[in-house]
Amino acid sequence: MELKVHWHKEVASKFPELALCTGIIRKVKVQPTTPEIEKLRNEIFEEARRSFVLETLKDNPIVRAYRDFFWRLDIDPTKTRPSGEALLRRVLQGKEIPKISNVVDAYNLASLKTIIPLSGYDLDTLFPPLIVRFSNENDVFQGIGMDSPVKLEKKMLLLTDQKRILCIYPHRDADATKITGKTENVLIVGYGAPKIDGEKLREAVITALELIRRVAGGTIEDVELHPCTA
Repeated sequence: MELKVHWHKEVASKFPELALCTGIIRKVKVQPTTPEIEKLRNEIFEEARRSFVLETLKDNPIVRAYRDFFWRLDIDPTKTRPSGEALLRRVLQGKEIPKISNVVDAYNLASLKTIIPLSGYDLDTLFPPLIVRFSNENDVFQGIGMDSPVKLEKKMLLLTDQKRILCIYPHRDADATKITGKTENVLIVGYGAPKIDGEKLREAVITALELIRRVAGGTIEDVELHPCTA
């Protein structure tokens, strides 16, 4: 399956250096916490604590790139943090990260490991091709954990399919397309930012897919980079 991504001309004009990377894994077995995911969690937590220091995390070039990008999106990254940084920061503070399911936990660990924001979607609920565009006055969105939909402000950067919003780029995923116990086929999306090259996105998506396969089985296919083009 070739998954196409279309970039709205306004986005391409303002952020020509953006890119997305997508990857698909099929026939996974979604389960609650398992010994294998706990082992993986401990491995990646220990690696993170060896590799990063909380006090200097803001100076990491990947963290810096996403923070700078958030400011350009009118998002304060010290209040709404990019997901990779937020997960890594929690571990460095000695806190736990949420335990959702083996598949969700695996791609969250990949995001923590690479500091690249990642999403996971139930592929069979999507209506491709995907679109990256700015929000308008008619857009409403219900994210994971939200009790009801909210009306979005104009000019928020979005990832959508042909029917609905999938993500407020790159930090809040939709409830309707989340991974559940019934999910069999998964789409992973790695979100780029200016100064983040395509190879880092590809590495993060491949890491997520490999970790998912390790804890939930499945067959990896179709890792694709989608550079911003009008």
